[in-house]
Formats: sequence, structure tokens, C-alpha cells
Amino acid sequence: MIETDTPILGFAAFSGTGKTTLLVKLIPLLKEKGLRIGMIKHAHHNFDIDKSGKDSYVLRKAGAEQMLIASQRRWALMVETPEQQGDPDLNELLQQLNHSKLDLVLVEGFKHVTFPKIELHRPSLGKPLLFPDDDSIMAIATEQATAVSTNIPRLDLNNPEMIADFMFNFIQQTG
Repeated sequence: MIETDTPILGFAAFSGTGKTTLLVKLIPLLKEKGLRIGMIKHAHHNFDIDKSGKDSYVLRKAGAEQMLIASQRRWALMVETPEQQGDPDLNELLQQLNHSKLDLVLVEGFKHVTFPKIELHRPSLGKPLLFPDDDSIMAIATEQATAVSTNIPRLDLNNPEMIADFMFNFIQQTG
């Protein structure tokens, strides 16, 4: 079970459905509504945000298990977890955020963890719905609302304003 005082809302879908593309459109709309947004993204593969040759990269590769880099405008913390088996724990990741400065945490991925989620579904990809097997999915955003028969809200995947309004109402109800 996810433990946080800040409302959390996930986006679950198969790879290639457009989660990141939609989030890039939704975040500015939510900020216009006055929400301060935190974001956690699950990566399924080895990734690196450092660029080879940069000081932070060289220091981390030299053996620093935690590498915090900071400037006047931002800071980032990289933590090496070579001993970790399996996916990261969403609760542990949530604890890394400063919740006093957030109104909403958006999560991309972690589709098998139980917390409120919007499923993105594109029938043209030929993938099954996650919804029937995941009762934490509270709405389905799809290009063809008539292609999905369900009793939970159906949102237009091509209408970010509609989805942002749905999310804002969710925050108002849970906050």
C-alpha cells in the first residue's frame, strides 16, 4: 500500500502508448490551475542522466554511491543501487520528495502497484486493457471511448484539458 499525505496519481499503460507525451501536455495545464507537481518515472532498463566526461558522472563512476549535484537553479541526487533486486519500491521513492512543496505526485509506470491510476489505452496497438485486473484504475483515457465498455469514467486521450480537469477534481476530492 502506498503511504503519502500528498495525493498521488499514476498513468499506466503499455510501452508506446504515449504516457510521457500526455504528461508533457498535462503538467502545464495542472500548473495553470495552481498545482505544484512532483513526478516519479519508472524506467525498465539501465539509464543514466549524467553525461560521460562530466564531473558528476566521473565521480559517480569512481565509486560515489550517492552523488548530489547542485547549481543556483536546481539540484539532483543520483543513488547507486547495485544490490537491489527487482523494481524500485514506490514508497521509498515517494519518501525522497519534499511533500511540503507539492500538491500532487504524478507517477509514470509502476502499473502493478496499487494506487490511483488512469489507464491509457490505444486499441490500435492491440494490447489488452489493464483495467479489468486492476481495481486501482479509476479512469481510462482512450482515443475511441466507444471501444471500451466499462463503468469507470472514460476520458478522451486526445483532450488533455478534459483529463487535467478530471485530475484537478480528483485532487479536490482527496485533498
